[in-house]
Amino acid sequence: MIRYALRCDKGHEFESWFQSSAAYDGQRKRKLVTCPSCESANVEKAIMAPRVIGKSRGKTLPATPAAAAAEASAPPSSSEPAPAESVALVSPQERELRAKLKELRDLIVSKAEDVGDKFPDEARRMHYGDIEHRPIYGEASLDEARSLIEEGIEVAPLPIVPDDRN
Repeated sequence: MIRYALRCDKGHEFESWFQSSAAYDGQRKRKLVTCPSCESANVEKAIMAPRVIGKSRGKTLPATPAAAAAEASAPPSSSEPAPAESVALVSPQERELRAKLKELRDLIVSKAEDVGDKFPDEARRMHYGDIEHRPIYGEASLDEARSLIEEGIEVAPLPIVPDDRN
C-alpha cells in the first residue's frame, strides 16, 4: 500500500491510499480519484515528505509541515502525544455505496442460513434434489466455487463491505 498527498485543481489538499503507484495511475486515468471537498477529478500528487521513525526516541516524526504544526499546537499530555486528526478519505458517494452494500449483506444474512464450510456440499445437495431448497450462505474456496458454477449451480459471493475488514 502507498499513501499519496493529493491536491485538486481548486487547491484542496487530501490524502488517499492506493495498492500501488500503478493502481493510482489507473484510477486517476479513469477519473476515479476525486476530491472529497469539491468532487473534482482533476487531481495531482502533491509534494509529500515520508514519515520517519527516529532512532533515539522511537517516535514517528510528522510527514508534513501541517502535521508538525498541529502537533506543536496540541495541548501537552502526561504520557502520550495527542492522536493526529483523522482525514476523511471516503467520498459521500462511496459512503452511500458502502451503506447500501452493508444493507444488502445484512438482508441476505438475516434471511439465509449460515452453513459455514459445508456450503459446497449443501449447495450440491439442493441442486441435485437431495434436500429441500433454502437460502444459505457459507464459505467456499475459489476452486470449489468454480466447480459449483461449472456444474450449473448458481452461486454468488456475499458483498464485502470494506469496513468489515478494518
